[in-house]
Amino acid sequence: MVKIRNLTNLTVLRMKKLVVLVVAVLAYGNIMAQDPHFSQFFSSPLTLNPAYTGKFDGDFRAAGNYRNQWPTINNAYTTMTASIDFPILAKRLPEYDTWGVGVMALNDQSGNKILNNNFISVSTAYHKGLDENGFHQLAVAFQGTYANKRLDVSKATFEDQLTALGFTGVTSEVFNNTNVVVNYFDLNTGLLYTGTTNGYNSFYLGASMYHLIRPKESFQGGNFVLNPRLTIHGGGYIPIDQNKTFHGSFIYQRQAGATETVLGGAVAFNLNGDEDNPTSLYTGLWYRFGDAFIPYIGLEWSGVRLGYTYDINNSSLNTASNSRGGNEISLIYVHKPADPDRKKLNCPKF
Repeated sequence: MVKIRNLTNLTVLRMKKLVVLVVAVLAYGNIMAQDPHFSQFFSSPLTLNPAYTGKFDGDFRAAGNYRNQWPTINNAYTTMTASIDFPILAKRLPEYDTWGVGVMALNDQSGNKILNNNFISVSTAYHKGLDENGFHQLAVAFQGTYANKRLDVSKATFEDQLTALGFTGVTSEVFNNTNVVVNYFDLNTGLLYTGTTNGYNSFYLGASMYHLIRPKESFQGGNFVLNPRLTIHGGGYIPIDQNKTFHGSFIYQRQAGATETVLGGAVAFNLNGDEDNPTSLYTGLWYRFGDAFIPYIGLEWSGVRLGYTYDINNSSLNTASNSRGGNEISLIYVHKPADPDRKKLNCPKF
């Protein structure tokens, strides 16, 4: 934390550090009412919409994400997730129907691990074919979540610990319990429509609602409940020529009066010219309105897609963040069967 050795020579430095600290605290208070989120929302399917469960072309899908928000403020927010989902009863369902199940784990840490959130989710989705060619599907899904949240006040730093003589480490704040745990069960749901006109393009539109039962979430025994989060998202892809495809997507989220809108796209370059098993390079840009530009680069090969984004903050927080919103890495692996005559599914990618 801030240590002042020479008050005369380091006054400017102290003021800069205080500005960063105040901005971080104010932002923390605002984001506490919101769920963790990823800039690469399209690469974290089970945190975006449980209706993505089982919606991929393969035997199973494993996905992982890591985000470090505001890296100039030490461990301000770090979020990690891992998931696996797969279709079940494929031989017992109508040809173009899919039933998927999935499991997801998410860890979110704030304020240098002062607040540690852990979530385990189980989801299921049924994708119903709407036409004889399987070009259109509609999915309905549900997701149950067990949440464990731990607040360790002993690691916190308070305003009165910073004095004209330096950082004292002593505060007048008093807490009955410096290590508080909250546990609860949550329920989420989602809808997803996917379609194609010819099997080579794709488009989709989805909506999800998280925290349907509005669980209580308070470390002090109050009646604060978690506000529902509404998400609307959509996108698609269309070939540009034989070796290039444009992918576009958007997301709109609203929770407790806070909103987020992200819009953008990427171009996939087929590097090996193989239509069935391409090696693709993705380059693109998304924009979070009022907050950050999000350049994206990705590589896909043999069922693996690796993606990286680096948020460039352009909001009023750019002074504290040095225009850096956060590093984010995503990894998705889809295992595909070797059968060349297998049924291929039309699935969203971004």
